[in-house]
Amino acid sequence: MKKLLLHSCCGPCSTAVIEKLLQDGNYDITVFYFNPNITEAEEYEHRKAEQKRVIAELYPGIKFIEGNYNPREYYEVIHGYENEPEGGFRCSLCFTLRLEETARYAKEHGYDAFDTTLSVSPYKSYDTIYAIAKQLAFKYGIEYIAGNYKKKDGYKRSIELSKQLNLYRQHFCGCEFSKATSAMMSKGLIENNI
Repeated sequence: MKKLLLHSCCGPCSTAVIEKLLQDGNYDITVFYFNPNITEAEEYEHRKAEQKRVIAELYPGIKFIEGNYNPREYYEVIHGYENEPEGGFRCSLCFTLRLEETARYAKEHGYDAFDTTLSVSPYKSYDTIYAIAKQLAFKYGIEYIAGNYKKKDGYKRSIELSKQLNLYRQHFCGCEFSKATSAMMSKGLIENNI
């Protein structure tokens, strides 16, 4: 079995991804919770607790590692791109920050491969995530699994599992900018074109 470090953005997204990876039967999975883009500490802690609950209640054999939480790191990376639209270059920088730390940690700690739950979301570009992760896989000399987890109703399955556990499902990606966009969408001020 391959030792896989799975970057997770949140518990709800991880549900269907872990399920799929376990069904494949090829991976010894460790969830890597690294999300400095969640700019409110209370929100970060709530999502972390839900991630741990997913593991405890659905996948008790899965290991959990928390990366360093420092929103200042996120702000430094996206500086100058704060006004980018949701799904734009600011988000690519954020994906790079989180995936690079995942690839680096995986390589330094003896994992065979890495992957991310980000691709389960219909609001995230799989092509963008794939391109970033493939470059990082080459840079660090580690395999990227490249799961496109939104396929075969992966997102729908994550919603089903989240309802089963009564999980907190956030309505924004994590940063203050995505929260503002979500609030405007809910008021009908902008359309969801992520």
